[in-house]
Amino acid sequence: MKIVFIAPFGIRPKGTVIARMIPLAAGLHCLGHEVTIVAPPYTNPEDSGKTETVRGVPVKNISLGPSGKILSALVLSHRLYRAAMAEQPDLVHLFKPKGYGGLAACAQILFRRLGRRLPPLVVDTDDWEGAGGMNELHAYGAAEKTVFSLQDRWLQRWADGVTVASRTLQARACDLGILPEKVLYLPNCVDDTAAGDGRKIRQRLGIAAETPVALLYTRFFEFDQQRLHRVLDEIHRQIPGVRFLVVGKGRSGEEEQLLRAAEDLGFAPALVMAGWVEPAAIPDYLAAGDVALYPFDDTLVNRAKCPAKLTELLRAGVPVVGDRVGQIAEYIEPGSSGVLCDPGNWREMADGAARLLADSEKGRAVGDAGRCYLLENFNWTAYAAKLHDFYAERAGLS
Repeated sequence: MKIVFIAPFGIRPKGTVIARMIPLAAGLHCLGHEVTIVAPPYTNPEDSGKTETVRGVPVKNISLGPSGKILSALVLSHRLYRAAMAEQPDLVHLFKPKGYGGLAACAQILFRRLGRRLPPLVVDTDDWEGAGGMNELHAYGAAEKTVFSLQDRWLQRWADGVTVASRTLQARACDLGILPEKVLYLPNCVDDTAAGDGRKIRQRLGIAAETPVALLYTRFFEFDQQRLHRVLDEIHRQIPGVRFLVVGKGRSGEEEQLLRAAEDLGFAPALVMAGWVEPAAIPDYLAAGDVALYPFDDTLVNRAKCPAKLTELLRAGVPVVGDRVGQIAEYIEPGSSGVLCDPGNWREMADGAARLLADSEKGRAVGDAGRCYLLENFNWTAYAAKLHDFYAERAGLS
């Protein structure tokens, strides 16, 4: 089949295209499909109008349009629709039922209902969009919130099929009245790639090989910052020689909050802030950790998420101490392939991390088990095959 993926934004700096769309497209390519990604590169405007190839998958960035929210939305959605249809696809897969891509998909559905012969549409959702979900985390205007909520529900109901990244989103699709056979559980997965070179990063950052390192790979907004500060303070109290390697960037000054808390609580010398890291370098940074912390508050948004960062940590063979929320419990077998904590229990997380930091042999065993469990149960090759079958059913080819 010839398939077009419609991306929600450009390939940089956000992770959805790299972490979800590219590996799926590459897996489908291995099964004989031809996949093209069309993207509105408003997050990376320097790529406007350019085409690049990533892992053998062409990514066509449409030309950006005029400024102004309404005019820009109309122009970009029109260009996305035209670029997708120009490929003459057998099927279109929209990733995220909102925004410019959502408008392009709405046009496809409406034109089909008016009698035009257009390909089937599958919609992918990896977040709880709209009311109660991502609408509450962004500074959208009232009109934008209304549009996104309508797109989220309407597109899923009228699509030929829906792929969902979490069990919570799978249940929500059923609540929207979508037939179970039209919904495919499609969690974030990984490919079997070699671990990075953590020694190189430790040398660059001045961290000795024998120093215990607790890793935080994060965007910060998924958890309460005060709880993180307590966790780090307690780990530092139990493991005085620890270093905290923080990889990632917040959206609301969370790094500054952490730095101030570290000064106040006395663990500032242990803090190593790497900030945002180029995707190609991330495996090396993850391999530098002995234990990874994954705090995740028990919220609707988090329960609906399928955290790709967690899969990267597990693939790296780093033992993970995380909150028992949503998809995290799908990825970790507690006690063997990772440590699960009661959501919000900062002391349980700190104690679990400290135990693994104090017993490096146990930590390595848990990390190896986490990697094996992930590769056995959540690999892109297996789920690309499931998506292949789902496409055939939705296109009436099976």
